[in-house]
Amino acid sequence: MLTPILFALLAADQGTVLTEWFGKIAAQQLDKREAEVRAITSKEQAEARKVHTREALLKSLNGLPDYKGPLNVRMQGSLDAGDYRIEKLSYESLPRYMVSANLYVPKSPGKHPAVLFPMGHWEQGKPYAQRMAGNLARKGFVVLTYDPVGQGERQQAFDRRWGRSLIGGSVDQHWMNGALSLLIGDGVMRYFVFDGMRGIDYLISRPEVDGERLGVTGCSGGGTVTTFLSALDPRVKVAAPACYQQTFRALITGPTGDSEQSNPNFIALGLDQTDLVELFSPKPWLMSSTEKDFFTPAGAKPVYEEARRWYGLYGAEDRVKWIVGPGEHGTPVVVREAIYDWMIRWLGAGMNASAKDEEVPMLPEHELWVSDTGQLTQSRELYEIIGERRAARQSPADLLPYLKKWTQESEPDPELETRVVRPTGTPSGRFVLVVEKQGEMEERARELSEQGDFLFIMHPRGWSVVHPETVPVGDPTPGVRAALVGRNLPLLRARDVLRGLDQFARMEGVKEIRAEARDVAGYWVLAAAALDRRIASVRLLQTQASIAAAFSAPLSRSLYQVAMPDFSLHWDTQDLINLIKPRKLTWVNPTDWNGNTIPVKGDIYEYTRFQH
Repeated sequence: MLTPILFALLAADQGTVLTEWFGKIAAQQLDKREAEVRAITSKEQAEARKVHTREALLKSLNGLPDYKGPLNVRMQGSLDAGDYRIEKLSYESLPRYMVSANLYVPKSPGKHPAVLFPMGHWEQGKPYAQRMAGNLARKGFVVLTYDPVGQGERQQAFDRRWGRSLIGGSVDQHWMNGALSLLIGDGVMRYFVFDGMRGIDYLISRPEVDGERLGVTGCSGGGTVTTFLSALDPRVKVAAPACYQQTFRALITGPTGDSEQSNPNFIALGLDQTDLVELFSPKPWLMSSTEKDFFTPAGAKPVYEEARRWYGLYGAEDRVKWIVGPGEHGTPVVVREAIYDWMIRWLGAGMNASAKDEEVPMLPEHELWVSDTGQLTQSRELYEIIGERRAARQSPADLLPYLKKWTQESEPDPELETRVVRPTGTPSGRFVLVVEKQGEMEERARELSEQGDFLFIMHPRGWSVVHPETVPVGDPTPGVRAALVGRNLPLLRARDVLRGLDQFARMEGVKEIRAEARDVAGYWVLAAAALDRRIASVRLLQTQASIAAAFSAPLSRSLYQVAMPDFSLHWDTQDLINLIKPRKLTWVNPTDWNGNTIPVKGDIYEYTRFQH
């Protein structure tokens, strides 16, 4: 047993401390935003703020794709559902990047209003929409519902032998691509919004559709897309997001959404969710919640209250509404009927259309497939799109100012959990700073202590104990929260290494300091060593050999732990290594992003022999 001396051992969970710290930063940013909005007292001021809001929103996404190419729609048959039919089709959002969709078409003649129906995080995707889409079709709407990336027939890293994604569920697939996007300074929501925009392109091309009467609705993740798409695409005339809208005061320390729901710098740029409603104003906006949802009515109330005041500046209070239904996350009948009523009220529909929820045919998932196998295997995957964008945007830059910028914070830092371990063997005179996830390097620490080394062991802020083999993406939430408030989590952790170094260096008898880390923590140590030459040498164990390699595979475990905004536009791992030279760097058993030891050429790399 090691017998540590506790330096600053926290009783509180480090993840909780970090979350609270991000919450304080977000509160300051949101306070500033709310003061600016309260100062707006006229329609003219409101219109001026909309310009700022749109610019900030697009900056958070790093713009939208500008592709204008053909949709290359492929029809795969249709199903008769009585007074409407369901067409099965796919379209291209980007070249060879396909979207699987179902189109619900009323059999009544003439042009109809249309509704785009993006899906929430239901694994089966578009079949989940049948009840609402069928009801809207019966009421005279053409409805296009489609699979988001990572769901339904658009699984990423799909393994046909297993019949599932190698990454996990839809949320994990979104996280994975969110980390890649962050590394090149993008918000992955740009692709979710663009899928919807291309869906609108298709809808208004149909002869049955009146393109001037277009609405969007969706629940959960579909509510997210509804919110962003409606704010950004002027063709949308009516919006009805469900089970999503919350102030980020509630989200930043609560149910923080996945990558497309938590866009980089969103709060830091002076935005909250109400800004998207206000950008849409004064067009009709219905928001709905449920009583027991994790997206709580308490978190939705500030959004509605501010939006109602804002709509009042336009004399349009009747065009914004909020309802709360019973039950948990989803669209209970009272919510569904409110959405039908909202669309009928503002877009019109068939003769004598009723908002009553009716029974409609509910087909098994496979009958709604666009493909024969249930997967669009001929489509490119999102990681390929992101990697292609990285390659096109790469440019050289000086790394050292980047590292300095992100490690120089003005806010007081959370306390660190650290411990000192005195040598159990004959003192060697060596002092080693060990960066670890709780207990992960216990065996290595024992070995060093027995060799006579003096150890300073530290746990950087909010490093989860979730093991990457259990959850492929590791713990992405701290990285997403950091990005929302304009922070760089990997380099905050490098800053923690430097703070630990300051403590260690003040101890009596310290003449030379070495640093050791395992897995992704190696990158925080590399960054710290690049900034501070008091670290005389670095030893890494099973650390990933290249960040850029993550752009070449659909699955990269724990990538959010090194997802430094914009880093991969200019640099890769070798650039960090170059900043450490000529100090000694030993890299033991370098790996790929799935934990596999890989051969890498260079005198810094060592490989341990197998032992029986």
